Amino acid sequence: MSSVIISELPAMDATRFQHTPYYCEENVYLLCKTLCENGVADETGSDLFVVFISNERKQASIADGIVLWDYHVICVQRKKESDSEPLVWDLDSTLPFPSPLASYVTETIQPSFQLFAEYQRFFRVVHAPLFFKHFASDRRHMKAPDGSWIARPPPYQPIVAQDGVLHNLSEYTAMSATDTLSSLDPDTVREAISQKLGVFVSHSQLQDLFTKLP
Repeated sequence: MSSVIISELPAMDATRFQHTPYYCEENVYLLCKTLCENGVADETGSDLFVVFISNERKQASIADGIVLWDYHVICVQRKKESDSEPLVWDLDSTLPFPSPLASYVTETIQPSFQLFAEYQRFFRVVHAPLFFKHFASDRRHMKAPDGSWIARPPPYQPIVAQDGVLHNLSEYTAMSATDTLSSLDPDTVREAISQKLGVFVSHSQLQDLFTKLP
C-alpha cells in the first residue's frame, strides 16, 4: 500500500477569493496571501509554491488541449512534515478547489494526445515567500499600444516588490527548454528553489519535484 495519503480537502469556495479574469498571476499572489492569513497555509507561506505554466511560444494548452493560454498560474500546497499529497489551488479550474496534484495533472496537464514539441508545457515553481518578496506587476502587459486596457484591471493598486521594483512579470513567464533542471537530486533542487525565479521543470518532472522539495 502506498504511504502517500490524500488529505481531507478543506471545504473552500473559490468565489470567496479575489479573482480578476486575465490577471492570474495577481489572483494567485492574493490567493496565497489569503491562505496564509486564514490558517489554511503556514503564516509565512512556507508550504506554498506559485507555479507558472507556459512555453517558449507562449501557447500552452490546459485542460487536455481545450484551453490555450499564453501562460497560466496556479498555487501548489505541500505540507513539509506530512505524507499527504500536494494540493493544487486553481481559481480558473472547474475541478474541486483544491485538488490533489495527481488528479490535477491527469485532468488538466497530461495530454491524451501527443503534443508537438513547441507546445509542450513547462513549469516555473517559485517558493511563495520569495514570490511575496520579489514579484511586481504594473500591468503594462495588459495595455494596448494606444494605452487602453485589453482587459479591465483589478480594483486594487498594482503589486510592487519589496525592493521597489514595479514590474518583473516577464521574468517569471520567460520559458526555454534549455533552462529545464537537469537533475532532481536534493542538493540541486534545494539550491534552485532558494532562488528568486525558482525551479524550472518539464511536465514529466513536475510531480516528482514535489517529492524532492526540502
